[in-house]
Amino acid sequence: MIAAIPSPEQAVWHLGPFPVRAYALCILAGIVAALLWTGRRLDARGARPDAVWDIAIWVVPLGIVGGRLYHVLTTPGPYFGPGGNPVDALKIWHGGLGIWGAVALGALGGWIGCRQTGTSFRDLGTAIAPALPVAQAIGRWGNWFNNELYGGPTTAPWALEIHSWDASRGQAVRDAAGNAVVLGTYHPTFLYESLWCLVISGLLVLLERRAHPRPGQLFAAYVMLYTLGRGVIETLRIDEAQIVLGLRLNVWTSVLVFLLGAALWWWWGRTRDPHPTVADRAAA
Repeated sequence: MIAAIPSPEQAVWHLGPFPVRAYALCILAGIVAALLWTGRRLDARGARPDAVWDIAIWVVPLGIVGGRLYHVLTTPGPYFGPGGNPVDALKIWHGGLGIWGAVALGALGGWIGCRQTGTSFRDLGTAIAPALPVAQAIGRWGNWFNNELYGGPTTAPWALEIHSWDASRGQAVRDAAGNAVVLGTYHPTFLYESLWCLVISGLLVLLERRAHPRPGQLFAAYVMLYTLGRGVIETLRIDEAQIVLGLRLNVWTSVLVFLLGAALWWWWGRTRDPHPTVADRAAA
């Protein structure tokens, strides 16, 4: 029987002078998977062929910048606190992308891209809704490689073994004998969120097939489902976080974003898309 889920002892490899970072590979793999699926779904809704790639030029960079900004602003200690280094705020490969900022600025990028390609913004939301949590599910494995974002100590069969980690070198700290130093076993919150994201994707596909929501509503459903799970998972995490009224900031953010998703579901369910596509007109 496996006593615990093992964690990698190394997250960076070098090809000559070039570092290859597992965290970056996981993020990129998630982005590519989401874009491929979103492209197929967007094409099926009558968008311009390959419009997703022109939209991605705006979505991906702004999403990454937004994710990093949210993380740095809500966890300023390692960068601007005692002993912190502001330059580290630029080191995305060490981990630290907040989904809230990524979705917010990514949505702005999507709106710009839709304007430039003549694509319905609501259709983009519908197309990307089940693909986005798949990207998140893949990207979360970058946290596994970095031995980060875990929960409290546990001895459950699915406990995660965590090493003392040297982020600057991207590998576990080793003792005098050369063995990786193990801190203990903890709740694998990265895995909980990864699995929840896959469940969300499946539920959204089922909702689309059974209920046929209005354009954009599927994205609102994604927002509500994700925040429900994230709010619970956030209470298990023990990494550094801002505490507001006794709760982690991301718990309050989950509540507020859930309400925003509910408002979007209500609004998009009662208003017509100002830029309907072929699929929308056929369903009308």
